[in-house]
Amino acid sequence: MAITHPQGLRPHVHAAAPAAVPKLGPVSSRILPSMLALGAAYVVGSYVRTQLKRESGDMDRIFSRQNTPEVEAVRRRDLQVESNGDPRNNLLNFLGWS
Repeated sequence: MAITHPQGLRPHVHAAAPAAVPKLGPVSSRILPSMLALGAAYVVGSYVRTQLKRESGDMDRIFSRQNTPEVEAVRRRDLQVESNGDPRNNLLNFLGWS
């Protein structure tokens, strides 16, 4: 059963005025995406750094149990650390630097 109006017409509903969307200026349109990208890169970099520190701590604990003075002496002898240098200080081993 439909609701009838006295004049047989549906009531007129006014449409709401469209919300004013603020437009970004030319400076904001360039700076905002850059700030978002830098923020995202910072978050990802912080996460990776945290994970690397945690893993480094775990590995340090494992190797500290295994690296006795006897093992270090054999390592120095086998790798010829005195003549070739310590591979732990190599430029390619930058993840091991602390």
